[in-house]
Amino acid sequence: MTGSSRKGRVFLEESSDDGRKFGKLKKDEFDGYNSDNHPRKNSPVTLDASHLDPQMAADNAPYDPSLSPLSKSPWSSHINEDAFVSNENEALVGSLVREEGHIYSLAATKDLLYTGSDSKNIRVWKNQKEFAGFKSNSGLVKAIVIAGEKILTGHQDGRIRVWKVSGKNEQQHKRVATLPTLRNYIKCSMKPSNYVEVRRHRNVLWIKHYDAISCLSITEDHSLIYSASWDKTFKVWRTANFKCLESVTAHDDAVNALVVGPEGLVFTGSADGTVKIWRREAQGKTTKHFFSQTLLKQECAVTALAINVEGNLLYAGSSDGLVNFWVRGAKFEHKGVLRGHKLAVLCLATAGGLVFSGSADMSICVWRRTLSDEHTCVNVLSGHTGPVKCLAAERDPDAMCNERKWILYSGSLDKSVKVWKVSENAAAPTNVQLPRLSADQFPRSSSLRKMGSRRY
Repeated sequence: MTGSSRKGRVFLEESSDDGRKFGKLKKDEFDGYNSDNHPRKNSPVTLDASHLDPQMAADNAPYDPSLSPLSKSPWSSHINEDAFVSNENEALVGSLVREEGHIYSLAATKDLLYTGSDSKNIRVWKNQKEFAGFKSNSGLVKAIVIAGEKILTGHQDGRIRVWKVSGKNEQQHKRVATLPTLRNYIKCSMKPSNYVEVRRHRNVLWIKHYDAISCLSITEDHSLIYSASWDKTFKVWRTANFKCLESVTAHDDAVNALVVGPEGLVFTGSADGTVKIWRREAQGKTTKHFFSQTLLKQECAVTALAINVEGNLLYAGSSDGLVNFWVRGAKFEHKGVLRGHKLAVLCLATAGGLVFSGSADMSICVWRRTLSDEHTCVNVLSGHTGPVKCLAAERDPDAMCNERKWILYSGSLDKSVKVWKVSENAAAPTNVQLPRLSADQFPRSSSLRKMGSRRY
């Protein structure tokens, strides 16, 4: 199945700059780090300020290894549990199953796999066996990114937590920061001009996300962290000291996806149906992002983004089940649409010449790109019994030098993670059956009903 040209979509090119600068706002009541349960009127702000937010103080307290959920883990690993083989080159090689919570995030590095769920736990897997575990104090784990020796997690409570493996025990993870940091929060809170109005009668500091973090991304040199949120903004953080450098109001609705490209380009996708390009410019010790171009404008929500390693192909999944893609020449040019799903595309990943799309229809489509940038669906991976929410791919360590094989991890709202082996050189079968399921065939749970939302 090959990608076809777009139909009924308007693509805009704009050159206007849109870097939001937060102006001065009057603030009559300091809200204690946006804690609705702890309002304080005319409270003095001191450096000894754990009273600002008890949860924030807890996040910055020394890590207690006894809080690790590893010893109580009911996770189990099943090798070839379903004995599912879609063809001789694509196989389900294992499942990690747990009655703990829906899987919302994955990150793979070397021989380790990090998984995040709505249980607030982050699990670490090695060779499909549980290796370690640690727990955040609050907030569903919606995003995980590996930045060198640091592990970054984005949460439902709008905060980013930074973890590092203990030098004494590689199975222990120490929390080294919660963003925004308490120090930066206190310093910023002293100026009324640092508050912005997010809704009527509610002001918050510009350095804090006031809604769920939807995704995280980092620059290639790991110097900058990007966080996107349902609060319609993305924020830029310096990795060296975790300082928030900039906040950009990027869309008219929730920002569902963000990826960092080459040469200072940043791509955002939103529930407002648009995909935008932003251009980063260094300004002294800070950064400034300028709006560059709108690649896509449509009725349905943009739910996922992915860019290849070379940075010249961008993919955008939507709630209508389609994947649009662009190829970079003098500019990014729309090249077609991948039609493989009947329900929302919830996640995307690239690996070599392959693209993976995971969907609410419980399947994963494997697309292979040709030298002429055409895409063929070479396989549909089935096995999940719930929407596929996240994907991560890495090179297969067992592959020969001339083989292009990948390990694909898929996390689902069926509370499982599945491990697949995919060969890039596999011959495309002639009988690939694309999903033909309807929403009525899915189990009716509250999490599945949320898939009807424009926020993902």
